[in-house]
Amino acid sequence: MKSSIRRSSRGGRRPAAVVLGAVLALTATACGDDGSGAAGDKGGEGSGKGEITFWDNNTAVRRDIWMEVIEDFEKKYPDIEVKYVGIPAADAQSKYDTAIQGGGLPDVGGVGTAMLAGMAAQNALEPLDDRLGKSSLNGRLNENLVDSSRAAGGGDELYQIPTSANNGTLWYRTDLFEKAGLDAPTTWSKFYEAAEKLTDKGKNAFGFTIRGGEGSIAPALDAVYGQTGITSFWDGDKTTVNDPKNVAALEKYVALYKKNTPSADVNNDFTKMVAQWDSGTIGMLSHNLGSYQDHLKALGEGKFKGIPNPTLDDGTRVQVSNPVDGLSVFKSSKNKAAAWKFVEFAVSAAENSKFNESAGQVPANTDAAGDAWIQKAEPTKLAAEALNSDSTEIVQLPYYLPDWNTISKADNEADFQKVLLGKMSAKSFLDTMAEQLNEAQAEWKEQQG
Repeated sequence: MKSSIRRSSRGGRRPAAVVLGAVLALTATACGDDGSGAAGDKGGEGSGKGEITFWDNNTAVRRDIWMEVIEDFEKKYPDIEVKYVGIPAADAQSKYDTAIQGGGLPDVGGVGTAMLAGMAAQNALEPLDDRLGKSSLNGRLNENLVDSSRAAGGGDELYQIPTSANNGTLWYRTDLFEKAGLDAPTTWSKFYEAAEKLTDKGKNAFGFTIRGGEGSIAPALDAVYGQTGITSFWDGDKTTVNDPKNVAALEKYVALYKKNTPSADVNNDFTKMVAQWDSGTIGMLSHNLGSYQDHLKALGEGKFKGIPNPTLDDGTRVQVSNPVDGLSVFKSSKNKAAAWKFVEFAVSAAENSKFNESAGQVPANTDAAGDAWIQKAEPTKLAAEALNSDSTEIVQLPYYLPDWNTISKADNEADFQKVLLGKMSAKSFLDTMAEQLNEAQAEWKEQQG
């Protein structure tokens, strides 16, 4: 099978088969000479040379930077050729699932933490602890991100080498804060003070915008655990989500709705929320690093900043885990040695830094944390410092639970809107979620034997 990356007449490289049709073809049939196979196929180490297939799980955004990484890799390893296959992010889960069932898995691929548990449960992924232990990457990866990767895979084996992390970010309008004589909202006390002081409904000015539509649960949990300082999602086999302290924190947080936030927030997903903040006079927005370019384009430099979510008054920072992007080697690969070389290279300091400068995320390789572009990109710099800090406590969300996506989205987003509207209590909301989580955890442990 010929490579899907071709050399141009100028000696450069251009993608020749990165369209979705190539993905469909790969997932429909196993390709006999590219090292691919089905879940359960033990594969082999291979020669460490020849061709390997790489699936990019976010081709619309990452294709160009992966092309650069691949070109660099093939210069260092001229006896290895990387076949690139691009998959739109929205299709990645279904394409992997199809290949797991029918054959055609790649040697190596981009895998987010939300996918890990299901893929590991189907015996599709190669455990990576031993390889990492003998690797030049050992000791050079952000421990919080490695912990998140391990937890997402079920907690025992490491099935993903992290490449990038997003981080909860509190964006605030520096111009509005300066005019009001307010300190930066670095603590929850200062956050609530600013939310109140910046609100002037008569002028359509609000202190905060709260996410009430699609995707509302994770930022709400981030605000809750951040305020209480509870550092574990589980107390034994029971979740802490409905701990009385968390209930009180959620009550305080949702009380901002309509008092210090626009009423439209109850239906706003991140796109509408970001657009509303960029075009209006709202003091603060809780999102992540991914919206930086939107704010820059709408507001210009000097009118806003992005900082990690607030700390407690004593400086304690507790935040929930964010999804981690990473690379996984597939158990069915016939050339795991070459696939692992690609992972090692892609997550090395120089390549990981280059990749994340393009992606606008925090590098997993800690040697990249001091690079010039991070020092210039203050929100990313602060996020990296928070994630690398020994004083930051990460509450690991249970991505490994097969029911987590359903519980954290479809099952409870409508109820969160009821809480905002005063039609359901914060306690009832968290008690319901806790019951679902405890049942899902019990089922998962039973399946583990």
